[in-house]
Amino acid sequence: MSSDARTQPGADPFTERTPRVVAARKLTRRAERDKTGRFLAEGANAVEAALAHGKVHELFVAERASTQHAALVAHARELGIRVSAITDRAAEGLSETVTPQGIVAVCELLDRPLAGMLGTDAKLVAVLVDVADPGNAGTVIRVADAAGADAVILAGESVDPHNGKCVRAAAGSLFHLPIARVRDIPEALAACAGAGLTTRAAHGYADDQLDTIDLAVPTAWVFGNEAHGLSDDVLGAVDSAVRIPLYGKAESLNLATAAAVCVYASAMAARRS
Repeated sequence: MSSDARTQPGADPFTERTPRVVAARKLTRRAERDKTGRFLAEGANAVEAALAHGKVHELFVAERASTQHAALVAHARELGIRVSAITDRAAEGLSETVTPQGIVAVCELLDRPLAGMLGTDAKLVAVLVDVADPGNAGTVIRVADAAGADAVILAGESVDPHNGKCVRAAAGSLFHLPIARVRDIPEALAACAGAGLTTRAAHGYADDQLDTIDLAVPTAWVFGNEAHGLSDDVLGAVDSAVRIPLYGKAESLNLATAAAVCVYASAMAARRS
């Protein structure tokens, strides 16, 4: 049976043992993503964004999802993308969630080289340094997108942005703005400085407070590891460190919340200036 026939009513859906499903399932591993240059985007938001940006190689759809998201499936076919019906069990194998959504796209990796990514017109960038939790990374990408940021840079030992949990947390935003991965943290900071951005580290013990500084200047916000924050080397390399004032009894804010406060503070200040 041809692959096109698989998308027709009455065609037998692919199972978890079908070779293309087996190959796609391997993309839940970072090594396989890096090897093939592809990753999985699960859920209607991510698939819609992927289709809009021309990044989809194949769309796998379970029966229930094909009904719920009929417009997305039709759009994929209009674009000439291979649409493959799959069983619920196959959908479970492609999902990294307890409740699979039943619609999964195989997409091209989205990160791009850092060199040349930031132009001199850049106004707002988020830099994640050694951020380990994919949910946090995806949420920051979503926040940066919503705030109109120019890019997100994942530096050092930060999580792969194509990790399934990161993709879900980004809710489609991964496809909306430039993403770069770079091991060399000084290289990331230098790229931001070279684009004319003031580099500011979010640091709970900084002298400067968020509500006392000029937030309207073009800024690259630098956020550190969830448990250990930013190293002394990074704090010494940025232009300044800034803390978010805590008016209640909470000891601190988590990474994603702190990033949302800082990035949006800069975005709103720039629009008022």
